[in-house]
Amino acid sequence: MQSVHVWIRSESRSTERRAPVVPADVPLLLDAGFEVTVEDSPQRVFATEEYAAAGAFVVGADTWPDAPPDAYVLGIKELPDEPAALRHRHIYFAHAFKGQEDAQRTLERFGRGGGRLLDIEYLTGDDGRRVVAFGYWAGYVGAALGVLHLAGRLAGPLAPMTRHELDEELEQAGKAGADQLLALVTGARGRSGRGAQRALMTAGVPLTRWDRQETRDLHKQALLGHDLLVNCVVTHTPTAPFVELSDLDHERRLRVLADVTCDVSGPTNMLPVNTEITTWQQPTRRLHAGDPEHNSAPLDVIAIDNLPSLLPREASEGFSADLTPHLLGLAEVDGPSGPWRAAGRAFDEAMERLGADRNR
Repeated sequence: MQSVHVWIRSESRSTERRAPVVPADVPLLLDAGFEVTVEDSPQRVFATEEYAAAGAFVVGADTWPDAPPDAYVLGIKELPDEPAALRHRHIYFAHAFKGQEDAQRTLERFGRGGGRLLDIEYLTGDDGRRVVAFGYWAGYVGAALGVLHLAGRLAGPLAPMTRHELDEELEQAGKAGADQLLALVTGARGRSGRGAQRALMTAGVPLTRWDRQETRDLHKQALLGHDLLVNCVVTHTPTAPFVELSDLDHERRLRVLADVTCDVSGPTNMLPVNTEITTWQQPTRRLHAGDPEHNSAPLDVIAIDNLPSLLPREASEGFSADLTPHLLGLAEVDGPSGPWRAAGRAFDEAMERLGADRNR
């Protein structure tokens, strides 16, 4: 095994409190001979002192551009706009391989600096399934916010909480009438879908579960006959969407879209009726005023792209437990293999497409 340096950066997004590796898992890397550097971050749910106590070397925030060239820079969400050229190997959720907004600019930064992007979304096993994700807690929080909004108990700005606090809110919503709602979870067998179902059950909301067969053989009127749609379907190829603009003037019960996938700006958007995220400050947005003449209810959307950060401790602990064993694979003598090789191929293919587009 070769020596590996993992540099855990601070997050540039003010609402991002998660950590890709929690202090309790740092010794696993150190015992394997890794060097672990952690940037100071007052907003991270785990105190910097906890990382220092675990044996990590602590540095100032936003110092990763000066990290050693061979370091893997590890984060959660998007990088700050500078530097314009990225020279390191970065591990984070970049959302840059499916034509999303800012995808080209992100890839061009790596092209200028000669760095590489190992997008966590593309860490996949031999079966093509993702090996690590925040999906369960994304689904849990997304469904919970949908229920709270329908119960009139959701207002911005949102703030991080514990699962116990969120469950108490869900139970109160159920007692206030949310148990009379109908909810539909698409992608029900995946991580996000399972989390969404658990939140709905906590609130006592009757639910319908759709997975591949039901979403492939889409029954649009059945979908529109629910109060809440929790979308947990991830796709890398354009697919028949669930809710389009043409559906809004039809008779429907559907009142809230909780878009856990939140792929709002690319060609694989399963809910093209919405093309913008919502925020912690304004968690919902009105998409359609409704039409009483056609029994069409008002329709709101929740499309927050860092839902698990509202439960930062629980989400980070689960994610770190999954990711840390794979980080150990970075030390293989012949170079990273398995999921890391899959992520590297995804980056190379994205860069090839970028070059081909330039040459047209």
